[in-house]
Amino acid sequence: MLFYRAHSPQWASQPLSGSGAARHGGRLNRPGVNALYLADSQTTAIGEYQQLDSLMPPCTLVTYRIVIQRVVDFRAGYAPTTGRHYGRSYRATGGALLERIEPPSWVLADEVRRAGHAGVLFPSIQGNGVNLVVYSDALGANDVLRVYDPGNSLPRNQRSWAPD
Repeated sequence: MLFYRAHSPQWASQPLSGSGAARHGGRLNRPGVNALYLADSQTTAIGEYQQLDSLMPPCTLVTYRIVIQRVVDFRAGYAPTTGRHYGRSYRATGGALLERIEPPSWVLADEVRRAGHAGVLFPSIQGNGVNLVVYSDALGANDVLRVYDPGNSLPRNQRSWAPD
């Protein structure tokens, strides 16, 4: 499968890290949990990137080739052997990150990770697209997460992005 992410040019040298989301937490990861947020289309990736700025800030659009065996699909719900229905619970949160309150989506993500899953598919808040969060620390030996960069065009380090 192909997925996409619009990276800030400053972080394009680390397209697989997920450490940016670990710094502050995201929709489906609490601080300290590496998570790489991807989109199923270029349009959705750009929409997700642009959501905090009505103008289009500079970005580097990266394509990923992915095969992950253990992914929870919040679009249609998920019922593990415990009988929980994560999809319904996720929709109830609106996928929102709540200030000063532990977001319910973090609790759901903790449960998903404890159950041994390496990713979650969920609806984008930017139109009809779908996002995939990948917990890179949970990837198995048969999982594939690769950046498509045939010409080695992505920067290899952040030196060129150092502030003046």
